[in-house]
Amino acid sequence: MLKVGGSVITQKRKPLTANLSAIKRIAAEISEAKTQKLIVVHGGGSFGHPLAKQYSIMEGYKGKKSQLLGFSKTHEAMIALNKLVLNALIQHNIPAVTVSPSSCIVTKSGRITTPINAPLKELIDREFVPLLYGDTVFDTDLGFTILSGDQLAAYVAMQFGAQRIVMGIDEDGLFDEDPKASKSAHLLSECTLHELKEMRQRMRAENSTDVTGGMLGKIIELIPAIEKGIPALIVNAAKPRSVYKALKGEEVAGTVIKK
Repeated sequence: MLKVGGSVITQKRKPLTANLSAIKRIAAEISEAKTQKLIVVHGGGSFGHPLAKQYSIMEGYKGKKSQLLGFSKTHEAMIALNKLVLNALIQHNIPAVTVSPSSCIVTKSGRITTPINAPLKELIDREFVPLLYGDTVFDTDLGFTILSGDQLAAYVAMQFGAQRIVMGIDEDGLFDEDPKASKSAHLLSECTLHELKEMRQRMRAENSTDVTGGMLGKIIELIPAIEKGIPALIVNAAKPRSVYKALKGEEVAGTVIKK
C-alpha cells in the first residue's frame, strides 16, 4: 500500500495547482520499483482542502444548497487531480485504474462502513494497480463528509492484509516536535505502537494537530492497521528516490512504526 500526500503532489499555497514534476517523478519511481499487487492512494492538497473548507463539507450537510454545489466542486477538483496522477502512471507503463470513493463508499459519522473488497480484488487479481484518493462521500449520519486518503489507505490495507503501508509526506518522517517550527526537532527512526498511542494522547492533550508537523490525523488512522500487525513506513516523498527505496525495501530515511 502506497499513500502519497496531497502536500507532495500539489502546490500547497496555490489552490488547484498541481506539482507536476513531483507527480511524474513518483510515477517513474513506482514504475521502476515494479511492486507486485500495489494499491495507490493520494491526498487532495490544494485541490480538495480549500473547497472542502469553504463549503464546510467535512462537518456534513447543514441544509444549505450552496453545500450541494460545494460537494460537487470538491469532488470535481479531486477528479482533476486524480486524472493527472492517473495519466502519469499510465505514461510510465503502469496499468492503473481509478476507483472513485464517492461511487462505492459510504461512511457513518465519518468512518467507512461499506467494504470495497470486490472491485479492488478483481483489479489486483488481473494485475492492475487500483488508484484511489481522498474524496467527498455520502454519510448516513452527516449527509455527506470528506473521506481522507489516510483513513482510506489504512482501511484498504487492513481489508487486504497488506504487508505494509508506505506513507509519502513532505517531511522526512515522524518528529518529536514540529520540524517546521523547531530547529531542535529530532527524527524518530523507529516508533512502537505504544509510543504512537502516547504521542496521540500528548498531542490531544496539547490540543494541537501540528506538534509533529500535522501528523495527528495520520497517527490516528495508522493505529488500527498497526494493531493488526501491518507496519507503516513514513518517508519524504518530496525527495527523489525515497518512494522507490521504500517500495523496494531498501534503506531510506524515515520512520518505521511497528506493533
